[in-house]
Amino acid sequence: MKGVVIAGMGSGVGKTSITTGIMSELSRQKRVQPFKVGPDFIDPMYHTLACGRRSRNLDTFMGSKDVVRGIASHASKDADLCIVEGVRGLYEGLTGTTDDGSTAEIAKTLGFPVILILDARSLGRSAAAMINGFRMFDPDVDIEGVILNNVSGPRHEEKLRSAIGKHCDIRVIGIVKHREHLELPSRHLGLATVDEGSKESVIGLRALTDDLDMDMLMDIVEGSDDRTYDTGRLYAEHDYSMTAAIPYDDAYCFYYRENIECMEAAGISVKTFSPLKGDHLPDADLYYIGGGYPELHAKEISENKDFLEGLNNAASEGKIVIGECGGLMTMCRSITGKDGVEHIMSGIFDGKAVMSGRHGPTYNIIHSKGKGLFEDMTIRGHEFHYSEIELGNDADFMFSVERGTGILDGMDGLTKNNAVASYTHQYALSTANWLKNVKKVID
Repeated sequence: MKGVVIAGMGSGVGKTSITTGIMSELSRQKRVQPFKVGPDFIDPMYHTLACGRRSRNLDTFMGSKDVVRGIASHASKDADLCIVEGVRGLYEGLTGTTDDGSTAEIAKTLGFPVILILDARSLGRSAAAMINGFRMFDPDVDIEGVILNNVSGPRHEEKLRSAIGKHCDIRVIGIVKHREHLELPSRHLGLATVDEGSKESVIGLRALTDDLDMDMLMDIVEGSDDRTYDTGRLYAEHDYSMTAAIPYDDAYCFYYRENIECMEAAGISVKTFSPLKGDHLPDADLYYIGGGYPELHAKEISENKDFLEGLNNAASEGKIVIGECGGLMTMCRSITGKDGVEHIMSGIFDGKAVMSGRHGPTYNIIHSKGKGLFEDMTIRGHEFHYSEIELGNDADFMFSVERGTGILDGMDGLTKNNAVASYTHQYALSTANWLKNVKKVID
């Protein structure tokens, strides 16, 4: 397993656009396995479009280092190389004193070299000082190259190259000129989700590699250790012989791939459908309603009565229904958008989802506090939302929140029968056997 981590000196340096452009360019001739550091759903969608292979999250808060190595090995079995996009600045982590949860930690965990992206706007000799500072900060992080972004022209480029050439022992992979028309579209939760025009946008990002030395970049990749990791089985196996239905469209598209594979390893056959396209709720034993942007499509969702009434009936019958963030909102009585218009939802829980201010992003640790699907579990994940739940009567919660916000007063996971809905996006591999109670709760 050979690869490279592309990291930023901070946020907003053009990391996602440049990394996606590199992925897209290299994928024209090679099998590139993409990864994203941290709890991000949207960046991996663009990676997946660029590479034609599903991008994975690598996160040492939600999963152990062995889990990270296992995911990387599992996903890259037949790939030529791995490219990992970092998160925020290279050394930004959970605290100011350790590299826990940082891009640097992922690079060391996988043994991959690092290429830094530096926003060189208005910089000259200072760029050399910054590069040396990053290289000296942690000698165990193998920073092999730098990409200079937002270079204004030939004179600026020459000034940067001469300063770095004199003061730094590092390869300059190349420069990227400022091009506003090549920036990816954004929304309130980050980049916009992919749509029919996104493939063209991703291909367009290849232009960002025009002035990069891709052979030099590949030399860095080829110089990385070809490591393999035997970390055992990632998923607990069961023979449940069940079916799960998962909505997948612009309203519901935030799912960790590991959660889906956990279901499949448990003998649960997964099928997808689109409420936005008017699909009826499929017959299934389990429903998993992920996050996304239901607030932007609340009118269309409210008009799909078969979907909403079907969910309510499924929950009333004792079927398993798991909702996360947007799924939680859909399982409430209604969603009220920023325009003040209220749209009726499934009504599994007596509460209203109301768009408000920003909450998160933050990592979560939740503990089950009673019996049910996630009994006797501590689960890690994350939350990031712009809504709050106005609860009605007799709200019952499954989780107490050790870290994070949850729904109300340190509680998360509204529960009724075998339905559970939380603001926490759970990460299945943060616990040993995420679906161990499935049969117990439905038999």
